[in-house]
Amino acid sequence: MALIFSTGNRHKFKEASELAARHGIELEQRGVPYTEIQADELEKISSPGALHACIMLGSPCFVEDAGLFVRALRGFPGPYSKYVFHTLGNEGMLKLMRNESDRAAEFRSVVAYCRPGGKPRLFSEKVEGVITFEARGKSGFGFDPIFIPSKGDDRTFAEMSTSEKNGISHRGRAVEKLFKWYTKKRAKR
Repeated sequence: MALIFSTGNRHKFKEASELAARHGIELEQRGVPYTEIQADELEKISSPGALHACIMLGSPCFVEDAGLFVRALRGFPGPYSKYVFHTLGNEGMLKLMRNESDRAAEFRSVVAYCRPGGKPRLFSEKVEGVITFEARGKSGFGFDPIFIPSKGDDRTFAEMSTSEKNGISHRGRAVEKLFKWYTKKRAKR
């Protein structure tokens, strides 16, 4: 039986699918319209989202929420990253950072897994880095072209392959935690 990733984002699904294959997990994408509450913490968004998606699907599933937290902007856009990206885009974010010398930022991800009758289980990760002065790269999505991870080689996420990005990204590492736990749990059955 396939594990359901409740997301309408094909890019997130592609990244997770590559990791799932390494664990022998069949992944299925279902874009059910679960309730995504507005909150200042990713955990408070993903946990009820997973619970609602699980109820709607009647099956085990997971959701993922992520955000870009920029130090000079006091953590903005944080959990509002999707809205800010769709409103301002990368160029708008770079304009906000135009006069900032502190370019430090981090991407955070929270993956929430839920099974029918259960409580959501959370897996979180983050990756530190900096905001570029210009967008670079054609891969990835969202703010990937303006974020250089500290543990990389001076390339933005958008200049990396999916496999390279998965190895160091917030989402890749959080999803990897879920899959390791899920595989171990499945083996015990």
